[in-house]
Amino acid sequence: MALVPWPWLAGAAAAGLLSLRLLQQLFFPYFWLDLRFLLKAVRYGLTMEGYRLSGRIRTVLDKFVQAAERQPEKPFLLFEGKVHTYRAVDRRSNRLARLFLQEGRLGRGQTVALLMSNGPDFIHAWFALAKLGCVVAFLNFNVRSRSLLHCVHSCAPKMLVVGADMLETLEEILPSLQEDIRIWVMTKDSSLPRVETILNKLDVLSDDPVPDSLRTASNLKDPYLYIFTSGTTGLPKAAVISHLQSIKGAAGLWAFGATPDDIIYITLPLYHSAASLLGIGGCIELGATCVLRKKFSASQFWIDCKKYNVTVIQYIGELCRYLCKQPVKEEERNHKVRIAVGNGVRTDVWREFLHRFGDIKMCEFYGATEGNICFMNHTGKVGSVGRTNFFYKLFFPFDLIKYDFQKEEPIRNKNGWCERVKKGEPGLLLSKVNSKNPFFGYAGNKRDTEKKLLCGVFKKKDFYFNTGDLLIQDQADFLYFWDRTGDTFRWKGENVATTEVSDVIGMLEFIQEANVYGVSVQGYEGKAGMASIILKPNKFLDVEQLYEHVVTYLPSYARPLFLRVQEIMDITGTFKQQKFQLVGEGFNPSSISDPLYFLDTTKKSYMLLTGELYEKILSGQVKL
Repeated sequence: MALVPWPWLAGAAAAGLLSLRLLQQLFFPYFWLDLRFLLKAVRYGLTMEGYRLSGRIRTVLDKFVQAAERQPEKPFLLFEGKVHTYRAVDRRSNRLARLFLQEGRLGRGQTVALLMSNGPDFIHAWFALAKLGCVVAFLNFNVRSRSLLHCVHSCAPKMLVVGADMLETLEEILPSLQEDIRIWVMTKDSSLPRVETILNKLDVLSDDPVPDSLRTASNLKDPYLYIFTSGTTGLPKAAVISHLQSIKGAAGLWAFGATPDDIIYITLPLYHSAASLLGIGGCIELGATCVLRKKFSASQFWIDCKKYNVTVIQYIGELCRYLCKQPVKEEERNHKVRIAVGNGVRTDVWREFLHRFGDIKMCEFYGATEGNICFMNHTGKVGSVGRTNFFYKLFFPFDLIKYDFQKEEPIRNKNGWCERVKKGEPGLLLSKVNSKNPFFGYAGNKRDTEKKLLCGVFKKKDFYFNTGDLLIQDQADFLYFWDRTGDTFRWKGENVATTEVSDVIGMLEFIQEANVYGVSVQGYEGKAGMASIILKPNKFLDVEQLYEHVVTYLPSYARPLFLRVQEIMDITGTFKQQKFQLVGEGFNPSSISDPLYFLDTTKKSYMLLTGELYEKILSGQVKL
């Protein structure tokens, strides 16, 4: 028998490998990217499981304390030119913890609400309270009056901690706050009644750690934070964030390729999960440095990035659009930013952002604050919020189902089951609820928690979390955000609950009924608020009073920018306000016969929306 020559075998093997490579690129082009990302996720999951099995639960706070011991002099926060090292933040939070423990008489498991803007003291207070085993409720400082009171009362706090720049907001609600809520302000003195001050007491306190036993978590599913979300209906709700969710959130930057040497730039508000869980938590997970800004500034963004040698930035869609609208500056390409992590950016803005600001890895993700599912775009596919495959659905089962836009509910067949959409069709995203992917719901709100669950979706007694979002899955298994459902829309990076806005407008004596919804505006992310109103008989529209009312009682992002005055309010067959048709008609005065108005902040009133003004809004001459 003739021997096969080795050169021939080597050549055949090489040809076979090349063929396999070509087939893989042709039919499975994302195989290696998917595999690498999957192995990374599995490795992290196995590490967490190892800690659980050994009985050593390591929370994000535990990791921070360990980082402060391991690298005490490394900068943790850079804020307004001042450096706060890991050790400095740890020690100041120890002092605050001692103050709250001794004079505040706080105990493990009690809730404390935090009303503070971005700054080191937000972090100090948060960590101090967490070191006492308290559940910290982050209050949205844009919310005012009645809505803010609702938020405070809904999480039933024993204490309210208020930042020095939030005293005016506190003064508005102080007379209506329950007497048993102790109030501490981050100042040296105060003339407000019932208020206790913090800064005049800190220097005499020890910065030694409080006992570790106070913060030790017995279960990863124990509550860690309450983060408020408007969800789909009504007033804001306190989403329960467990230690498990915080640990998963903290792994996000690492999963996208960030390292301990990175410098992370956070301009988003810390009361949101993106900045607190992904940003600050991600910085702790890596042992990296964070540049924290009190408020986003489009004009200073790239200047800051160059000044602080920023390598990782966080964004929302609106932030990217604002940056693209800025005049060209030298710093916008002369920077070290290599990764951008966020969500909600439009495809056209995405492309313009990369073209203008350089070769930055855009890491788009999808996730609801209270949700039990997250998608991460690890391939850089423009416009996509993530990618799924067999293995992902094995660990995080989800489905996209058919949705009735008129009735605003899932479509069920004759047998009562929901039906999956085909690839390329928009479907309502549902995520299966099980022991590995639990849904923790809302604090003190059993009814709204139950409303977010769908039962009997594909079989009896199955439970799914209803995200309220419509997504599309293409033929290559990439996922794209399509729209939101329910009585909510997104504007300026915030969720707006239409029923809350309707209730506020309905407080006016000349309004009989208000129907609030979101409308698309050319060149803007999300949807702008619009209110269709019915006036009471023999009453007239007082546009100046309406303006003063919405400015007083609603945060800027929730104020309706457009008004439509109707004689009759259309309703659905189930006696709900009809929004579907109104949303489609928009705010074009040339196609709508009803009187239309526009919120004009310069004139502090609602002004008649003319065709000329409409064109200026679309062209960008009038800013929203």
